[in-house]
Amino acid sequence: MSGSSSIVAMKKAVQQLRLEAGLNRVKVSQAAADLQRFCIQNAQQDPLLNGMTSSNNPFRPHTVCAFL
Repeated sequence: MSGSSSIVAMKKAVQQLRLEAGLNRVKVSQAAADLQRFCIQNAQQDPLLNGMTSSNNPFRPHTVCAFL
């Protein structure tokens, strides 16, 4: 039983390796350049860089409700 299960596991590993070998790779330098370009293009809409108005802030502290 363990012999046939190891063969099945090896076939799955080979299939996965073939799938990964067929993928197109992007060079790190190209990916870094693309990421930098994306960040620069979207910097105006980034609330971490520009801040956010209190009316648009979903994390603003809510007022406390007091029941008498």
